[in-house]
Amino acid sequence: MAIIDGAAVEALGDERLDWRFKAVPGAAHGLTVREYVAGRPGLDEFGTPLLTLDAGALDHNVRAMAGWARAAGVDLAPHGKTTMAPALWRRQLDAGAWGITLANLPQVRVARAFGVQRVLLANELLDPVGLAWLAGQLDADPEFEFLAWVDSVRGVELMDAALRAAGARRPVAVCVELGASPGRTGVRDDAGALRIAEAVRAAPTLALAGVGGYEGALAHDASAAGLAAVDAYLRRVADLHRRLDYEVAEPVVTAGGSAFFDQVVEVLAGLDGRVVLRSGAYVVHDDGFYRGISPFARGGGEPLRSAMHAWARVISRPEPHLALLDAGRRDLSFDAGLPEPQLVRGEGPIAGARVTALNDQHAFMEGGEVEVGQVVRLGLSHPCTALDKWTMIPVVDGADRADPVVVDLVRTWF
Repeated sequence: MAIIDGAAVEALGDERLDWRFKAVPGAAHGLTVREYVAGRPGLDEFGTPLLTLDAGALDHNVRAMAGWARAAGVDLAPHGKTTMAPALWRRQLDAGAWGITLANLPQVRVARAFGVQRVLLANELLDPVGLAWLAGQLDADPEFEFLAWVDSVRGVELMDAALRAAGARRPVAVCVELGASPGRTGVRDDAGALRIAEAVRAAPTLALAGVGGYEGALAHDASAAGLAAVDAYLRRVADLHRRLDYEVAEPVVTAGGSAFFDQVVEVLAGLDGRVVLRSGAYVVHDDGFYRGISPFARGGGEPLRSAMHAWARVISRPEPHLALLDAGRRDLSFDAGLPEPQLVRGEGPIAGARVTALNDQHAFMEGGEVEVGQVVRLGLSHPCTALDKWTMIPVVDGADRADPVVVDLVRTWF
């Protein structure tokens, strides 16, 4: 079974470029994506601010993670919310990913528009309108596989009532979500988890299919205390998975962001059923948070490479040690660390510079020998809040080259 509609992804090359895409230069307006990239435009044809992806780094990261998951004996359902780019999802699926993870119903609708046939919703879906739509999708397509989470008896009751009202014919598969303080959602105690499982088994519109959770909210560094908290939580997930009676032939146990997936494998691999990692940031990686905390950076595998870079122009030098760049919060991620100046395009590495603050449209850069008009490449932290600011992202043949060439354009839907 094809997990994504390849023809629908290929058709993205027929989209016409215009003013809707802030990364696209005026000279490309009216051309299709395919027509424009066939001319191999240079990056210097694009204005600033700009976000790019590096083709080689993307390929490397996809291969590295796919190979690691295969060797570990687990499945990978990468979190699609990181990129919301069906073209990148296709790369991950073609490399062997089991399915695509998503976070909410609008994201699931994007996936279905591109024929994604196996979706793990790492969240609860209680909206009656959304549940009616989902029931229609499941009933209309027998090959569509969908898995969601529940973390309360009340949530089970609301899902069951909405699905009954919608006349659902196929039961919705759900995982009991186990949480821990100070995490996000997820039932906090094991006794409550068992009650939720029994409620699911009693609901004819639902099917108990596994256990889910997220360890990434419990630690934000790789300290001994952080790793111990993650391990303790994952052992609880494993124990709950062993205790439940499932209503599917192959139950799922799923965890794993992009920071501690090695520990997920260490604790969960070998359990009965299917162990599914949901790591998503790996495909793009970064020059910030994940660069430091990724298991591969800590010696657990082949290091990933940051595929995303921002490009911003020096537009003002109002003080001797201050430069203002034409990119800000509307263009760059900043929630997990400020951008990092790396090089001046066409000149080489930049030394002694740092971004100290961002406004909506400006970056404040102190230090570094730059002149008004020069273009600075910035490393970014946290791909989830970088790509969401761009609807069309150029892919270059090498961000380290003096004269990068654009070889593709990636469309996103956030």
